[in-house]
Amino acid sequence: MFLTDGELSEIRAFRKELHRNPEISGEESQTALRVKDKLALTRPDRIVAGIGGHGLAAVYEGARPGPTVMIRAELDGLPIEEVSTIAHRSTVPGKGHLCGHDGHMAILMALAKGLGQKRPAKGRAILMFQPAEENGAGAAAVLADPKFAELTPDMSLSLHNFPGVRLGHVLLREGPVNCASRGMKIVLKGRTSHASYPEQGVAPTFAMAHLLEELTALGNNGPLGPDYSLVTVTHARLGEPAFGISPGEAQIWATLRTLTDDAMATLVERAEGLVQAQARAGQLQVEVSYEDVFRQCFNSAEAVADLRRALDEEGISHESETDLLPMKASEDFGLFRSVAPAAMFFLGAGEDHARLHNPDYDFPDELIGIGSRVFMRAIRNVLG
Repeated sequence: MFLTDGELSEIRAFRKELHRNPEISGEESQTALRVKDKLALTRPDRIVAGIGGHGLAAVYEGARPGPTVMIRAELDGLPIEEVSTIAHRSTVPGKGHLCGHDGHMAILMALAKGLGQKRPAKGRAILMFQPAEENGAGAAAVLADPKFAELTPDMSLSLHNFPGVRLGHVLLREGPVNCASRGMKIVLKGRTSHASYPEQGVAPTFAMAHLLEELTALGNNGPLGPDYSLVTVTHARLGEPAFGISPGEAQIWATLRTLTDDAMATLVERAEGLVQAQARAGQLQVEVSYEDVFRQCFNSAEAVADLRRALDEEGISHESETDLLPMKASEDFGLFRSVAPAAMFFLGAGEDHARLHNPDYDFPDELIGIGSRVFMRAIRNVLG
């Protein structure tokens, strides 16, 4: 390990501080300040703040020209009440670091300490603390920010902890590893009337009922191959909670999920066709909008090869042939592949560990040393 036990203990304490003070997507201002203050102690050559919102990057320059390797972690927590009894549980009502992003930030902070003590021989190592991963907005905002242009990497690497896999064991494969998904919000608008004279209004009742069935039937929820699709209705509302009013508006929220971006485009077209057909049949106005848009996450062969070499040299067990990958869950890191080869590996958090987004989830501190060793080895192998 490139850090002392004392240094790792300090980073574990920082992780617990982050865990006690979660902020959700787009609101990570205090988290970013905490990270920035801690990064400054490692004396990076530059800290670039305010990227894509509250994101920030620490840059460690080598003595000679060379490629740029970027390691990415996430700043945000979740709008979920933590029910854990751990001493460092969330102090913010209704919010918690229940996906492990506090641990991912701690891993990058370990890298910051190591890079501060010994710069790369060439090129640049960039530690990117990205905002708003949980709602899918963060990576796109970082890439669109003019400040990112001067940081553009030649390779991007990331990880995610993975409960259900034995502690410290890694899953890594080329190709698709996370699904594309998006939240589809449908608003059907008619005209209210008195409940005793429903014929005097235009109610979206039947259109809504048909769409609940038709949208769900669009998905096959089959094997995770090119034809995989899933539509999950997550929320529906019809009219107002009153007995005297025939409804004039309905809302349906549904999550669309596919393995690839091309399949998502087809699914969106089919879903919108169903919505428009029911709106016409019911003489309704309709509005369709999208939130929480995630592109597919695809691991580049070159980046996977570098990670595999690092895992082998660090003696960390790993496998590529597993039915746990690709995952149905989404991840916005895949967007960074639009500028350079990119890969994410999945680090086991324990077979019996609380699952991601469970209200009692807590990141295992044992993973800080393992994750940072893999990334540091990959950095040294590429940059010296």
